Amino acid sequence: MAKAQVTFSDISLSVNVPVGTRVIEISEKVGSGIVYGCRECDCGTCLMKVEEGWNNLSEPSVLEDKVLRENMAGRHFRLACQAQVLGDIKIRPA
Repeated sequence: MAKAQVTFSDISLSVNVPVGTRVIEISEKVGSGIVYGCRECDCGTCLMKVEEGWNNLSEPSVLEDKVLRENMAGRHFRLACQAQVLGDIKIRPA
């Protein structure tokens, strides 16, 4: 199974994960400061900034794109409950 490295800059930790894993699943396990309220792309609390590897995440769904716009999130922001890791990334809580 293909692996990718996810770096959480808020806690200075890098972990290798299976490609296709949602960021929120990893964040919960390592204790990153990314908070969440729903896991279903409804509330926007799991907003994160992608510092490196923007193109190494799954494409935003229509619903995620809507929530990002409603929260006036910039170009390099994603929802951890929706973004799937496709390659190496570096992220932090928004």
